[in-house]
Amino acid sequence: MSAGAPVDDAGGREALTRLLHALDRPGPVSTDHDLTPGAAPPSTLTLRPAAVLVALQPVAASSRDGWEVVLTRRSARLVHHPGQISFPGGKLEPADADPEAAALREAREEVGLESGAVELLGRLPVHETVTGFAITPVLGRLERRFHPLPDAAEVEEVFAVPLEHLSDPGRYRIERRRWRGGWRNYYVVPWGPYYIWGATARILRGLAERMAP
Repeated sequence: MSAGAPVDDAGGREALTRLLHALDRPGPVSTDHDLTPGAAPPSTLTLRPAAVLVALQPVAASSRDGWEVVLTRRSARLVHHPGQISFPGGKLEPADADPEAAALREAREEVGLESGAVELLGRLPVHETVTGFAITPVLGRLERRFHPLPDAAEVEEVFAVPLEHLSDPGRYRIERRRWRGGWRNYYVVPWGPYYIWGATARILRGLAERMAP
């Protein structure tokens, strides 16, 4: 990803308008159990607050317009979720004033995105994970594309997917796998070689539903 001119086109403006309208639409908390009938987290589970940054940057190619969503591929050396696709983010630390502060801090630490380059647009509904986190997705806009500086200890790769692809509910499908002795269903939204699934895909699917006409 290299620096470029700020987005200034009809398609980009229209998509941004749909995003802002999506933020105004009420939505329920989503969970990793939504697609698995009868599944529910243990009643004794205490969810830990976390936040992720859903960062939008202008599309690079001059022949196209619109926005891309910045994603990461986690390091294969990590203990939790190695090699999976995720947003920049993590758990709230005591010094974080709110989810926005946590999302911006994590994006700075993980991919080198300076907080001052992000215009915060709002929050999406909280997503609860099977691993015990209550994730607040924070939506932000970049005026220009940025040059990522990934933290090698956490991030294997930084890439971006067109919002046009991710905002189309028809791009999503449901798959399942065995987990803790039972089957768990989940959304996937593949893009090229990237297998986007689980909580990341569920958050994006919720955004796609809210952006639908």
